[in-house]
Amino acid sequence: MKRILILIFLFSYLASIGVSMADNESGWYIDTSSKENYNGVTLANGRIGLVSGPELFSVSEIVLGGVYDKEYTGGVSKMVRAPKFTELELRIDGILVSPSNTDAWSQTLNMREAYLKTSVNYKGTNITYTLMALRNLPYMALGVIEMTPNKDIEIEVMNTTFFHEEQQNTSSHYKIMRDMEAYMPVFVSEANTLTGMHKLATCTSFLFDSEDLGNDCIKLVKGNEHSISFSKKLVKGKTYRMALVGAACSTRDFVDPKSEAERMVVFALRSDMKNIIDGHKSRWGELWTSDIIIEGCEEDQRDVRLALYHLYSFQRKGSRLSISPMGLSSSSGYNGHVFWDSELWMFPPVLLLNQDLARAHIDYRADRLGKAMQRAEMFGYRGAMFPWESDDTGEESTPTWCLTGTFEHHVTADIGIAFWNYYRVTRDKKWLANEGFPVMKAVADFWVSRASRNDDMSYSIKNVVGANEYAHNVDDNAFTNGAAKVALQNAVKAANLLGIKPDARWKEVAAGINFHYMPDGTMKEHAHYKGEMIKQADVNLLAYPLGLIKNEEDIKRDLLYYEDKIDKVNGPAMSNAILSVLYARIGDSRQAYRLFKESYLPNKRPPFGVLSESPSSNNPYFATGAGGLLQAVLCGFAGLDLSDKGVETVSPCLPKEWKSLTIKGVGIEKKVIKIKH
Repeated sequence: MKRILILIFLFSYLASIGVSMADNESGWYIDTSSKENYNGVTLANGRIGLVSGPELFSVSEIVLGGVYDKEYTGGVSKMVRAPKFTELELRIDGILVSPSNTDAWSQTLNMREAYLKTSVNYKGTNITYTLMALRNLPYMALGVIEMTPNKDIEIEVMNTTFFHEEQQNTSSHYKIMRDMEAYMPVFVSEANTLTGMHKLATCTSFLFDSEDLGNDCIKLVKGNEHSISFSKKLVKGKTYRMALVGAACSTRDFVDPKSEAERMVVFALRSDMKNIIDGHKSRWGELWTSDIIIEGCEEDQRDVRLALYHLYSFQRKGSRLSISPMGLSSSSGYNGHVFWDSELWMFPPVLLLNQDLARAHIDYRADRLGKAMQRAEMFGYRGAMFPWESDDTGEESTPTWCLTGTFEHHVTADIGIAFWNYYRVTRDKKWLANEGFPVMKAVADFWVSRASRNDDMSYSIKNVVGANEYAHNVDDNAFTNGAAKVALQNAVKAANLLGIKPDARWKEVAAGINFHYMPDGTMKEHAHYKGEMIKQADVNLLAYPLGLIKNEEDIKRDLLYYEDKIDKVNGPAMSNAILSVLYARIGDSRQAYRLFKESYLPNKRPPFGVLSESPSSNNPYFATGAGGLLQAVLCGFAGLDLSDKGVETVSPCLPKEWKSLTIKGVGIEKKVIKIKH
C-alpha cells in the first residue's frame, strides 16, 4: 500500500497567503434532462424547505421547520406545510407555456449557491426559472425568471396560492401599499392549520431589475382575490429578468404572521434584486468554507457534497431546531419528528465542520429538558427520559400503538453523549456549566434509575427496544447498554471538570453494565439473541461511535458476524456506513470503500441522486443516511476522531479510487486536512 500523507493547516493561514483549495467545478453541479421517475430536490434555509417538481415552475410542497399540528384529528403531531405560494403561470402572446408546447427541458442543481435552475425552449425563446430558499432571509424564497425573446412578444406572468386539503379557513387578497413615493402591490394568503393550532400566512409580489423593466414595471402589477399578475411587451434579442418573491410565516414564530410576511415582502420590494441574491450566495459561501473535496472520482464528489448540501440546508444557526430524518424535504416523512437520527447520525459530521449549526441540535434538546424530566417521572424513573419521537412540545410524539415510543430509551443516552461531544470540540466550559451539564446529569440520573442490579452485582437494562427495532422488549440490548455506559462515564468527566462531585452511582452502574457474548467471543445483540435478522447495526456501534470496543480482533469478529445479519432490503441506509468506518479504522480500504458505496448507492433516486431510507423505499430525502455516509468519509477515510482532547486524526485510510481527500474547516480552529496516497 502506498504511504498516505496527512497535511494539516489552519484555514485562516491558507486564506491569508492566498492558497486556493478549489476543486473540480463539476463537483458543484448536478444536471438532468430526464423527468423519468422524478424525485424532487429540496431548496431549504433551515426554516423553510421547497421541494422541486419536474415542470418549469412546479414546487411540490413548502415545509415549515418546527411548526406542527395534528396529522388528523385525534392523531399525533405532524410538521406543517405552508400554502404553496409559488403557483406561477407564464403566457406568451396569450398562449400558456406548458410541457406540451416546450422542449429542451433541463434542470441544474447548483450546490455551491443553493439554487435549482429549470430551462425550457418555447418556439425558439429560452426560458429559465431559478428557485432558491433565501439563506439571508430565512422565511423567504425567490424564483427568478429570465428570457431572451427571439421576436417581439407580450408576456403575462400570474401567480396564485394553492391551499392543501388540511388547511382551514383559507383566504387570499390583493392589496397595494403606499408610503410616499413607494408603490407596493402584494398578494396575501392566510389559513389555519388542521385543528387551528397555528395560523399561517404567505405574501408574494414581483421584483424587476432589467433595464427595460425597472422599478416602474411594478406599477403594471395587478391582482384580485385569486391571483397577482403583470403584463409586458418584450423586445427581440434583449434579456429580461424578473422574479417572484414570497414569504411564509406562522404563529409558532410570530404573533401576527400576516403582517410579518407583508413586511418581509415590502423589504424585498424596496431592495435591489441583485443584493438579495448576492446576500444568499454570500451566506452559502460562508457555509462552504467547511467542505469535503475528493480528487479522483467526480461521482463520489457529487454524492458526498449533495449529502453535505442537504445537512447544511436543513439547519440554521440560532434556530434552536433539530433535524427530522427527512429534514425539510417532507412534512409527512416520520411526521417531521426528531429521533436519535439527529444526535447519532446527523450531528457528528456537522459538529466537526460547523459548530454553530451543531449547537442548534443541542439547544433543541436543552429547551425540552423539563418535559423529559416530567416523562421520566411518569414512568417511575429519575432524571430525564427524552421521547423517542419529539416535536415542538418535547413530549412523546410516537403513535401510541408503536412500542418504540414507550421502550426505545437509548435516545436519552445518545443525547447525553452528543452534549459531551459538543464540549469536546468547542471546549466551551461556560456552556457546559450552564446548559450542558444539567442535561448530562439528568441523563445519568435516568440511567441509574433505569438499570437493575443483578445478584452478581452487575447491572442490566431490561425491557427495551434497541437500535435493532426488530427485537422488541429485550434485556441488555448491546447498543442501549453501551450508550448508557458512555453517557454515565461522560457525566462523571463533566462533573470532575466543573469541580462538582459526581454521584458515585454513575461510576458504579457504568462499570457494572452487562454485555453478553457468544462462545467465540462475538457480542450478542441482546441477552437472548439467537442469530435472527436485525434491522440495522447495533453491536457494531459499540466500536464506533461509542469507542467501547478497541481491540481490532474483536471489532473484526463482530463485523464479519453482523454484516450478514442486517436486513439488506428494508434496513435503513446507515448500517453500512458504520461498517465502512470500522473497516477503514482497521486499515482495510477495499472493504471500507465497498461498504461506503453500499451505504447509499441502492438508495439513490433519480434524477439528482436524492437518498431514500432503504433500497426498497422511495421517501427521499433521508438526511439520516446523509449523516451516515459523511461519517464514513470524515471518521473513516479521513480518520477524524473525537476524544477528550478534541478532534484528532487517527489512521486515515484512503480508498485507491481517490487520489486525495481534503477536509476544510475542521473544528473550532477551521483546520484543513489533506490526505493523499
